[in-house]
Amino acid sequence: MSHQPDPRHDIDGDVYVTPRYLAASTGIGDPALAPLLDLGWDLQHDDLGNAYVNSPDRRVRLGYLPEGEDDGLWRINAYRDPFGPPTWGACFNDRTPTEVVRAFTTALATAYEQGPDVYLARPVSGMDEHDPFLAVVPLLQQGWEIDRPRWGVFAVHAPDGLAGMEFTTGELDPEAELTTRDARWQLWAGKSINRPAWYATASTDTPVALLTAVTQCVSDPAPLPRWRQDTYSYIKGMAQLTPILPPSPPAPTPLDVQRAVTSRRPAALPAASVPRWSTTSRPALPGPRR
Repeated sequence: MSHQPDPRHDIDGDVYVTPRYLAASTGIGDPALAPLLDLGWDLQHDDLGNAYVNSPDRRVRLGYLPEGEDDGLWRINAYRDPFGPPTWGACFNDRTPTEVVRAFTTALATAYEQGPDVYLARPVSGMDEHDPFLAVVPLLQQGWEIDRPRWGVFAVHAPDGLAGMEFTTGELDPEAELTTRDARWQLWAGKSINRPAWYATASTDTPVALLTAVTQCVSDPAPLPRWRQDTYSYIKGMAQLTPILPPSPPAPTPLDVQRAVTSRRPAALPAASVPRWSTTSRPALPGPRR
């Protein structure tokens, strides 16, 4: 099955960005909020324009924070005890492709419908679908390469070196995982992890299914549509921008063919200009005299 977008459909953009992990944010949060709102989750706003979404049982909370204290635009936390500390947390900064965030919230919506045993499932090495390294498999299947950038860190990076995912081993500070980039998982795109175009983090106990949804989205070879004038300068220097072709004209119908044939026929002359025979004759004109 081809992954190429179909230009005949309505597309919000005039260029395709390849690779997709350099596409950056669309600047619109609605697509990523939709999977949760479709389940009836509660949506609230503050006076600054930030949005807060809560699950019906108050065990999962999402903040969309364009006016937050840092560049963490999306913050999602889950709780075993609604009044206790978060069990896991994920963060996407303000330049993360909106499709990546939507992949996470879509997987979260699916997990939530299956119950707390799924959306609070703790990763456990060697335990089939809960093995944390399953999240890396979609990247490896698309040619990403294993790396050991420094002690205590397992990583994979894209073939062009412009994106990577790191897994930090050992003990980590639970609070720092939720508030800084010092988290168990970090996904980034750009020239380096120290100068990322965008980044996303996930804490130690983030369910594997949610992480895998993100890596599947990031590694998908299909490009993403964007408006050329809205692309960041770093994209133009690293990504390939391909113009989106205008929609193809629809195939002609039999009626269209009939109309075309009719329009090519010569026009009939007016009835008054067509000579006709008459049953009456005018009197003969007198001939010349001899």
